[in-house]
Amino acid sequence: MPAGDPWQKLDREVSPSTNRLEMCRIALAGIERIELDDREVGRQGPSYTIDTLESFPVDEELFLIVGSDAAAGLDTWHRWDEIIERVSIVVAPRPGAVVPDLPRASTLDMGLLDVRGTDIRERARTGRPYRFLVTQSVYQYIQDHDLYANRGRDDMVGGLNSMESSS
Repeated sequence: MPAGDPWQKLDREVSPSTNRLEMCRIALAGIERIELDDREVGRQGPSYTIDTLESFPVDEELFLIVGSDAAAGLDTWHRWDEIIERVSIVVAPRPGAVVPDLPRASTLDMGLLDVRGTDIRERARTGRPYRFLVTQSVYQYIQDHDLYANRGRDDMVGGLNSMESSS
């Protein structure tokens, strides 16, 4: 579920939610038992996880999958204490990030992937290779829509990109 207007990134440029939604749709195509949800993209204003969780029926079992880097900062999220009461948290380990001890949390048994969206966007912006860091169809979508190559375009939302100011 891509965020509509990610409140913790208000100081950065963020690609349009419609593009992020479509990249998720493309990446998940053909994968059974995973469903893309667009409820945050259609909502106005900042996307708060707790608001999204409250839109589900109370008796529905929910899992929040986050990287260990995000899990370590969960206590900075809006109404985070209510989030951890509402969901089971599933933590994907990330290189260099300690998996925090959270109630009702489990850690995925998986290899560490040292791939970050920030790195992919920077590589695309600067013309460096990133082809094998995303699926072929997502790579093609990024290329076809020239998503990250030209910062400051009219189809971007958010504030000044700090990487742009240092180039």
